[in-house]
Amino acid sequence: MRFISVLTAACLSMALGASVAHAQISDDVVRIGVLNDQSGLYADLGGPGSVVAARMAVEDAGGTVLGKPVEIVFADHQNKSDIGAAFDNSAVALAVEQLAAERNRIAIAGAVGSTAFTGKACTPTEASWIYDSYALTTSLAKSIVAEGRDTWFFITVDYAFGHSLEADATSAVLAAGGKVLGSVRHPLNTADFSSYLLQAQASGAKVVAFANGGGDMINATKQANEFGLTKNQTMVSLLVFISDVHSMELQAAQGLKFVTAFYWDRNEETRAWSKRFFERHGRMPTMAQASAYSAIRHYLGAIAAAGTDEAKAVMAKMRETPVDDFYVKNGRLRQDGRLVHDMYFAQVKKPSESTKPWDYYRILGAIPGDQAFRPLADGGCPLVAH
Repeated sequence: MRFISVLTAACLSMALGASVAHAQISDDVVRIGVLNDQSGLYADLGGPGSVVAARMAVEDAGGTVLGKPVEIVFADHQNKSDIGAAFDNSAVALAVEQLAAERNRIAIAGAVGSTAFTGKACTPTEASWIYDSYALTTSLAKSIVAEGRDTWFFITVDYAFGHSLEADATSAVLAAGGKVLGSVRHPLNTADFSSYLLQAQASGAKVVAFANGGGDMINATKQANEFGLTKNQTMVSLLVFISDVHSMELQAAQGLKFVTAFYWDRNEETRAWSKRFFERHGRMPTMAQASAYSAIRHYLGAIAAAGTDEAKAVMAKMRETPVDDFYVKNGRLRQDGRLVHDMYFAQVKKPSESTKPWDYYRILGAIPGDQAFRPLADGGCPLVAH
């Protein structure tokens, strides 16, 4: 069986082998391919580090499943959906999700922000492992509005992920009694944010929200500091990875509040796994890289439990079995493919508060999974009975 993991800003895993219901392992091998941004603005948050995590998962599973070898291959989709779908992030994930469904294969998405993946575009053979734009924005926006910062302006990357972030954050701001004073969209991988930041500054909004990620978020935050926006307006990023903070350094990132699915220094289990990862990769893991390990281990365990790699049989085992590892505790896979698990409020520490390398976050509190993620009935997934 061939199994491809597509890491867009993230991880998407796809079984590409023949689906023979009575076979154990089609083609006598499980090939796990990592298709992600290996060299662009999302490479640090997923990229080669997710390949490292995938290899760790296979090794920790014994290197085989049902007596057949498991192999890792990888490629760079360059953030282009035509490459990803021959096989951009959420666009790649949505394209591969539909292709997987057509061929009765399993697609597991990691850091895919578009809520459409488990919503209107959901399929019987997909799963989403880390977050979506609802989980990243809803609790955060409500909390910030409640603190009195009730007027917002969005600087949004112009593709499905950014649109979804902005839409969900807008809904949360309005529901909390706040107002959105405007928004502007920028192309992916923008070097110069000056015109967008000037519009945000001119809006007079109390909050300038970056609905983007990776290199775009880093550049926008750095330039906001240079333009002096932070003196009178609050900068909020709707998606933060530890690799972003490392790149910006604490002086530029300090005080940033956000929602995350994982932090390496949260407890003994996360520290133990993360130190193993660091020994191989030289950097602490992002939530995308940690989730790649978790998803692959769960998938391989489901093949072993099902006694076959046939997609629907494996998905049944994946839903039936809780996800219980260093990444999440008692996570459950819903009918729409959403892995429901706790998310965490976090804040970037001041330089003076950091006591060791990669000591970047303060965890402010947990958001229970049933509050963090969109209710099953509200997603529009055609598989869910209403």
